[in-house]
Amino acid sequence: MHLFRRPLLAVAESTLIENLVRRGGLSNGLVRRFVAGEDLDTALEAAAEIAKQGMTTTLDQLGENVTTINEARAAVSSYTTMLGRMAEAGVEPNISVKLTMLGLDLGDELAHTNMTPILDAARSVRGFVRIDMEGSSYAERTMRIFATLHDRFDETVGIVVQSYLHRAEGDIRAMIERGARVRLVKGAYAEPATVAFQSRREIDDNYVRLMELLLDRGRYPAIATHDPALIRSARGYVGRMHIPRDRFEFQMLYGVRRDAQADLTAAGFRMRVYVPYGSQWYPYFTRRIAERPANALFVIRQLVSG
Repeated sequence: MHLFRRPLLAVAESTLIENLVRRGGLSNGLVRRFVAGEDLDTALEAAAEIAKQGMTTTLDQLGENVTTINEARAAVSSYTTMLGRMAEAGVEPNISVKLTMLGLDLGDELAHTNMTPILDAARSVRGFVRIDMEGSSYAERTMRIFATLHDRFDETVGIVVQSYLHRAEGDIRAMIERGARVRLVKGAYAEPATVAFQSRREIDDNYVRLMELLLDRGRYPAIATHDPALIRSARGYVGRMHIPRDRFEFQMLYGVRRDAQADLTAAGFRMRVYVPYGSQWYPYFTRRIAERPANALFVIRQLVSG
């Protein structure tokens, strides 16, 4: 799977392919499978339906790499509104944010400043904000900004660590030391061998090592994976080590392995579903396609037949 990610991402970044996929929009069945909708109302409806199934959610308004201060301010307003609307709707106020949507490309100080009102809003409704990890070029800056925010909002903010990065173990140990909540993922960007493991086996082995470290010593870690083998590893480790099920949660993406989400919930594990929405869905959609070549073939067939 990892061998196909780079060429699939390259194809998806073609202007022609993007225009063809965007033409169908969310009426495209495969796009709608991964993206809840284009507005907050639709996302809240999806979150309410998931709650009925005994699962929790985190909402993510799709978008990244804003280029102006006004765009970053608009994102701040959108995030604070989202938290308030979730609380009003009786949905746990839990959201995911990208620092590049808050102006990281314009400077670390701006991104840090823009995070503060979001975390204030989350604290006021007893919510939680997870800062997403983006491409490796942002990793160090993101971790620095997170650390300063966590000093002030330790109960309200968490971070993501990608197991395919060579630096991941060091970041995990640093986050355990400071008592920060970590969401562990494999990683979905095309990264060079200088910064990331390239083979699936290396990535998976590192994921298991870091997962066990978090389950042993982490503060309510989120084990975010759809991989059946990794899920079995987590369940086996939890059983062998007698780790209480309320000390961690599994996380999966909206529309991905819904059967596994239901099975884990039925087995008594905590399950959180990451619910993305918004008009800027194409970059997110391409990363989901690159993770599974069968999905890419499905898209190509739709484009050809259309």
